[in-house]
Amino acid sequence: MVNSSVPESAGDTQREAARGDDTRRVVVVGGGMVAQRFVEALRSRDTDGRYSVEVFAEEPRPPYDRVGLSRWFTEGPEALGLGEPELWDDPLVTLYRDRKITAIDRERKTVTDRLDRVHPYDHLVLATGSYPFVPPIPGADLPGVFVYRTIDDLAALRGWVERKREDNPSKPIRGAVVGGGLLGLEAAGALKALDAHATVIEFGTHLMGVQIDLGGGEALKRLINDKGIAVRTDTATKELKPHKRTGHVGRMEFADGGRLDTDIVVVATGVRPRDELAREAGLEMGERGGAAVDLSCATSDPDVSAIGEVACIEGRCIGLVAPGYTMAEIVVDRLLGGDATFPGADTATKLKLSGVDVASFGDAHGKSDGCVEVVWADQVAGIYKKLVLSDDARTLLGGVFVGDAGPYAMLRPMLGAQLPEGDPSAFILPEGGNGAALGGLELPDDAAVCSCNNVSAGEIRAAVTEHGCTDIPGVKACTKAATTCGACLPVVKKLTNAELEKAGIEVSNALCEHFELTRAQLFDAVRVADLHTFSEIIGRFGRAPEDAASPGRGCDICKPVVASILASQGNGHILAGEQAALQDTNDHMLANMQKDGTYSVVPRMPGGEVTPEGLIVVGEVARDFGLYTKITGGQRVDMFGARVEQLPDIWRRLVDAGFESGHAYGKSLRTVKSCVGSTWCRYGVQDSVGMAVELELRYRGLRAPHKLKMGVSGCARECAEAQSKDVGVIATDKGWNLYVAGNGGQRPAHAKLLAEDLTREELLTTVDRFLMYYIRTGDRLQRTAPWMDEVEGGLDGVRQVVMEDSLGICADLDAAMADHVANYEDEWKAVLDDPEKLRRFTSFVNAPKEADPNLAYVSERGQHRPATDDERAAADSGAEDAPVLISGPHLEVRS
Repeated sequence: MVNSSVPESAGDTQREAARGDDTRRVVVVGGGMVAQRFVEALRSRDTDGRYSVEVFAEEPRPPYDRVGLSRWFTEGPEALGLGEPELWDDPLVTLYRDRKITAIDRERKTVTDRLDRVHPYDHLVLATGSYPFVPPIPGADLPGVFVYRTIDDLAALRGWVERKREDNPSKPIRGAVVGGGLLGLEAAGALKALDAHATVIEFGTHLMGVQIDLGGGEALKRLINDKGIAVRTDTATKELKPHKRTGHVGRMEFADGGRLDTDIVVVATGVRPRDELAREAGLEMGERGGAAVDLSCATSDPDVSAIGEVACIEGRCIGLVAPGYTMAEIVVDRLLGGDATFPGADTATKLKLSGVDVASFGDAHGKSDGCVEVVWADQVAGIYKKLVLSDDARTLLGGVFVGDAGPYAMLRPMLGAQLPEGDPSAFILPEGGNGAALGGLELPDDAAVCSCNNVSAGEIRAAVTEHGCTDIPGVKACTKAATTCGACLPVVKKLTNAELEKAGIEVSNALCEHFELTRAQLFDAVRVADLHTFSEIIGRFGRAPEDAASPGRGCDICKPVVASILASQGNGHILAGEQAALQDTNDHMLANMQKDGTYSVVPRMPGGEVTPEGLIVVGEVARDFGLYTKITGGQRVDMFGARVEQLPDIWRRLVDAGFESGHAYGKSLRTVKSCVGSTWCRYGVQDSVGMAVELELRYRGLRAPHKLKMGVSGCARECAEAQSKDVGVIATDKGWNLYVAGNGGQRPAHAKLLAEDLTREELLTTVDRFLMYYIRTGDRLQRTAPWMDEVEGGLDGVRQVVMEDSLGICADLDAAMADHVANYEDEWKAVLDDPEKLRRFTSFVNAPKEADPNLAYVSERGQHRPATDDERAAADSGAEDAPVLISGPHLEVRS
């Protein structure tokens, strides 16, 4: 029974009866994650019932997951539940909710709650955690300024956004976050989840400065920008100004003279220990706060322990949950007669923000004496990886991963251990560059896999071999691994699956914890059941994750997968109904977001063919809207620098001129590249341009697990580079050769010959079936090259399916493609014809058509490009040789 702030209840009486004369009372002050872990550990190990425990929580709810706090916006409070609810029904456990402790009397060994009720203890555990630090910024107490710490904070934040939206439905909500650390970025992600604009203001040189280095910070900034979140680094907030009409927060003013209009400010600049009770009780304090404890987590009073963020251990308070869990286990061990001591803090961290992969561990900044660093970076893709090694390049001391944190799960448990002999860079290079070495890394049994719950690789293996666990949920329940922050889940899966395979047990390939099906199975299930919304799909085929009553609203894995499945099955416009909420930033705006928060506009030019009149329109649009123009590798014109409120005006002119969306933003067909073929070239043997145009018009808008590119060459000279494309067509004297599953990108792959000398009709039929087979069976975000490697039978198997109908599905594949071709609709034209869809394209500033004053450009080679940070700083300095900045308002549409 969970008790709240009411007089003694029947449940209290039952608990008194359950306590024997020798039962000792433990009182826990605080109801957070660390308090929960303490109670779980005590009740699981105290099999003789020597202790009863009373937990006094300040909040009106049981302990919940603060690490995944942002999930509250999308999945509701039930997703944040911790452990088994039955814990609080234990007769030796009492949870008092909304019952803050106001005083400690160490002499009498009692605590007093907010109702002035006195409770005795034999041992006291302080787990009061921390509180958000709000810098002394003038205006920080204005309405509309929030912190980001509790469910109540999140509820207030959402309520404010909804209120602002009700006051002016047509005006976009502008939000800002002070602080670019872990919590600040999650808060910015929450603002985006609430459909508000977000800008992160960071005082330091880069984001997440505590966890990652400058190189990683720059890569992270690009990723955050890609999510539609603006970032300002090296910026100090000077003052928050009220709006003249409402009195609510309306503007941020910065120390460098800049400013930002905003409707809401979230302060996420760190935390401070909640140590007032310990201080008032006369306990010894740390130099910078917190109750000072020794390695057994005992304070200066042997009958009082402190755990979690309130504990100052080894001279510091640690704001991470994993060390807090370790402290909880130590205190339990000591109460039961053990001699456990604190082994040191595991400061590994992983950012929980959809679509942004960031992790670090160990000596991420390379401060160890004589250490060496191995770095691999891809600035275009926004990927940065670094390993910090001992001077002999053998012992792993730390790592940073941005954009691709895949190696983190396997490498973090190797911290302090020697890596296998060979080039250590092999562990961070892409698979095409020998990064496959990571897959062969064998973790020793004593490697720490789950730092939150102190679970080793050996314990994961033992869960399968000794305790009979046959799936991931079973291993999680048995070991508690991957049940807190979830960062270790990939390595838990790898270890579990390896042991299951050794035992001859079938391994699950479930899409995620909400769907037992693979993507391919879910695709067929949705098609057969004729479902058209995410709610219908998760209600029909979803499953409740462990410790949850229902599937909820899905997760960052299954939602975009379902969005892709629905789009691939012709489910109408991607911004219609529930589908709009499933899209990422680019699909949400039908345009690719760029580094400065503006968008690119890419009209379709099938086969690279465009009339002079069309080119004139494109040039006039680019000129009138001040856009930067570039010919792309896909043989069309890309126009950069369009603000969100300009997109409808730009596309109206392009659509009126006969252009349509080029789908440069979608997981769909991008372009069909072509040489001029027999139309002009003396070597051409077939009309490659005509074929390219036909292919592009046939497959335009076709949604797939990943983006698709095609090429058509008019002869064997291969000027269109068709053999590097997902679908490559090369002309012969007798017809067309068809190549498939070629990819560029991070892991280039050469296309393979599927069929030779096809007629036009045979070519179209074969491509139809190949694409539909891939769309139905490909895994999430899987390009055609790795799909071909994994699909049953490989190239020969695909040939048998699409050309010999070995599975008897060709008629179904043909019908599906015919349905796509018949029902194609230009997405941008549909938006222009729908006032409701047009409403989402509003600007960041006060007036819907006014430019963002923070945009700044410089002139280069006759065009405008975004100014760099150095150029902005030079312009602000007023130096004679400073570049001339062109700000947003100067790029308005010409009359």
